[in-house]
Order: sequence, then C-alpha cells, then structure tokens
Amino acid sequence: MATKLAVALVLALSLFGLTSAGDPDILTDFVVPPNVNNSNLNGSFFTYTGMRSLVGGNPPTTFTVTKASLNEFPALDGQSVSYAVLEFPAGSVNPPHTHPRGSELLFLIYGSLQVGFVDTTNKLFNQTLQTGDIFIFPKGLVHFQYNANQTDFAVAVSAFGSASAGLVSIPVTVFGTGIDDGILAESFKTNVTTIEALKAVLTPPPPKA
Repeated sequence: MATKLAVALVLALSLFGLTSAGDPDILTDFVVPPNVNNSNLNGSFFTYTGMRSLVGGNPPTTFTVTKASLNEFPALDGQSVSYAVLEFPAGSVNPPHTHPRGSELLFLIYGSLQVGFVDTTNKLFNQTLQTGDIFIFPKGLVHFQYNANQTDFAVAVSAFGSASAGLVSIPVTVFGTGIDDGILAESFKTNVTTIEALKAVLTPPPPKA
C-alpha cells in the first residue's frame, strides 16, 4: 500500500506542475527573499523536503494537511503554484471554506471523497470521487471535502494556482471572529441563545486546504 501511495504521489506532483498560473508575473527568473544572499543560492533553495514524512507513513488518525506554499517554501514566491497533501481518517471532513487567491485542483490518490462547491447563484455542484479522480474547485468559491467511508482513510493532493492561495473558514469566519451575537441572530433569523450555542460547537480550528 505504501509503495502504491508513493507512486501515486509522484504522479500527482508531476501532473500538478502544469497548473495554470494565477499570481502576477515577475520580472526576474525567481524571487529571492531580502535576507538571502543571491550569490550563495544553490539547489537547496529550490528544494522542499516537507513531504518526505508522507512516504511510507501510517494511515492518518486526524484530518491532516501538509502544505508546500509560500510560507513553507519561499522559492515559490512569484511562481504561481503551491501544493497540499490532505489526509482524511474515516468519517472526517474538511469544513466549508474558500481560497480567495487561487483555484484548487484536487487529485484523489487513495480512497473516496464526497466533494462539492457552491457558485454565486447558490447552486451546489457535488461529486463522489474515487481513487484517480480529479476535481476542480474554482477560485474563491465555498467548497468542502468529506470522507464518508467509516472504515478506511483517504488521501488527496491539491495544487493551487497561487503560491499563497489564502484560506477563509466559513464556520470560523462567521462564529469565531467576534461578530456581534445580535447581528448573527438577525442574520440567521434566530435568537442570541441559539447563536451562543452554535458558537460553542461550530468554531473548529480552520481548515488547512
């Protein structure tokens, strides 16, 4: 199983290298951080090793995202691409969220996932993905992923059309950022008591991809 996942991961990363750009063009070959001496650069600057732990690893016990974005990999600055590997234990969910600065191309390399997004007319587009399927989440639209399988995990690789696609968690944004309870109660046509109860259970850590 580990060997198959490793091969699938390699194929996924190779495929997503073709993701179309979304960030502004740069006027140099690459961007060097201000604190880095350009004359001392070598191949290590352009190498990210943070995914090594995934090869041959154990099945996930919690929903986990391993990212290679601008924050983790400075060489991506100006290159209009980033990656994330999403690991879903049985029955786990990546709650509704958006990426305001980039589309997301998800490649399911193991298991099955229920995925979907909502467009600006409030139409839901959903699908149940099987191993080997690819799904696109358009830039800025609310979307989710859910592993409905109660006995097996799932693993997906996501590529983003931005070095820093950004993340807006819907549950956290609505219930965990200090919006007045009265405003939320009026918006959801309920009462403050209900809003307080929702805040207590609907403010998970933000999704990671």
